[in-house]
Amino acid sequence: MRRLWDRGAPLDERVLAYTAGEDHRLDERLVAYDVRASIAHAEMLAAQGLLVAGDLAAIRDGLAALAEEHARGEWRIELAEEDVHTALERRLTARIGAAGGRVHLGRSRNDQLLAALRLYLKDEIAALAAAARAVAGALGELAAHHPGLALPGYTHLQRAMPSTVELWSGGFAAALEDDAAGLEGCRRRIDVNPLGSAAGFGTPGLPIDREATRAALGFARTEEPVTAVQLARGKGEAQLLFELTLLHNDLGRLAAELVLFASAEFGFVALPEELTTGSSIMPQKRNPDLFELVRGSGATALAALVEALAIPAKLPSGYHRDLQLLKAPLFRVVDLAHVTCELMTSTLPRVRFVPERIELGPELGAAEAAHRLVIEEGIPFREAYRRVAARLRADE
Repeated sequence: MRRLWDRGAPLDERVLAYTAGEDHRLDERLVAYDVRASIAHAEMLAAQGLLVAGDLAAIRDGLAALAEEHARGEWRIELAEEDVHTALERRLTARIGAAGGRVHLGRSRNDQLLAALRLYLKDEIAALAAAARAVAGALGELAAHHPGLALPGYTHLQRAMPSTVELWSGGFAAALEDDAAGLEGCRRRIDVNPLGSAAGFGTPGLPIDREATRAALGFARTEEPVTAVQLARGKGEAQLLFELTLLHNDLGRLAAELVLFASAEFGFVALPEELTTGSSIMPQKRNPDLFELVRGSGATALAALVEALAIPAKLPSGYHRDLQLLKAPLFRVVDLAHVTCELMTSTLPRVRFVPERIELGPELGAAEAAHRLVIEEGIPFREAYRRVAARLRADE
C-alpha cells in the first residue's frame, strides 16, 4: 500500500506498527472533519485556478460519499494507512482516479490534521459545556425533591453552620456552570485556521487563499505567521485538558460527598439499588462504586494534562512526530468527561436525602447568635464571639 510520503522502499512492519501507533483507531472520529476541511481546501484551489471544475466536483462528491459510507460503518482506517488522511486520499483516488491525487496540493498532513482536529474540538467544547450544565440541571432537580430540607454545613469535616439541600446542590451547580464557561473559553486557541501553513513554512510558489478556507470552515481567524502553527501544537489541547481536569475535580468532590453521606455513619442519603453494586463475600453490602469511580476520575484527567504539557515542552520549532502523542490523552479525557457527565446527569435526580437521619444541633446557630448580638447591642463582633463561646462552654 502506498502512503502519502511513500517513495517505493518497503517499510519495516515493526516500524509501521510503532510509528502509526493508535492513530488509525483514534482518527476514526476525525473522518467527517477531515472531509469538511478537504472539500474547503479543494474549493479554494479551484477558486485560485489550481484545480479544474470537473476535478473539484469529483473530489467533492467522492469525499462526501466516503464520509457517508464511513458513518454507516462500511469502512474503517487500517493500520497500513497510518491515519485518516491516507485512508481518505487512497480511497478517493481509487474511486475518482487522478483527480484524487490533486487534493493534497498546497497542504501537508500537519496542517490537514490540525484543521480536522480543531473542527472536532470546536464541536466537543460545545458538547462538553452542555454536558456540564446538564449535571448542574440534575442537581437542581435533586434539590427540587427536598424543598427546605435542612442539612448541616461542614468545615474541616466538623459540623459548622446550618445549610439546606438547596444550598448544597446550588454550590455544586454553580461550580459546574463555571466549568462550562471555562470550557467555552478554550475556543480562543482552537478556533484558528491552520490550513496553508503546510509543513510549517507555507506553500512557496502557490497562490493559495488562507482567508477563503478560514471563512469556509468558520474559523474565527487565520493563524499567522505560518511558523506559529506548529508552535501552537499542544497549547489548545492542554488548555482543554486543564478545564476538563477542573470539571472532573468538581464532579469528584460531589461524588465524594455522596459517598460520605451514603455511609451508615451519616445515612443522610439513600442510593437506589440500581446505582450500587454488591460485595462478593458480604451479602448485606451495597457499594457506591459509581460515585467512587467518579471521585477518582480527576486523576485520569490530571495525568492526561501532564502528558499534554510534557510532550511539546522542549521541542524545537517546526513539526516533530512526538506531537502525534497528544491525541491519545486528549481523546481519552474527552470521552471520560462525556460518559461521567451523562451518568451523573441521569443518576443525581434519583438520589434521595433521608430527613429523619439529619439533625441540626443548637450549636450550629452560634455564628448567627453572635451576629444577632452585634445588631441588637452594637458590640464588636469579637466581643459577641466571646460571649457566645462562653455560653456554649457553660451549656456543655
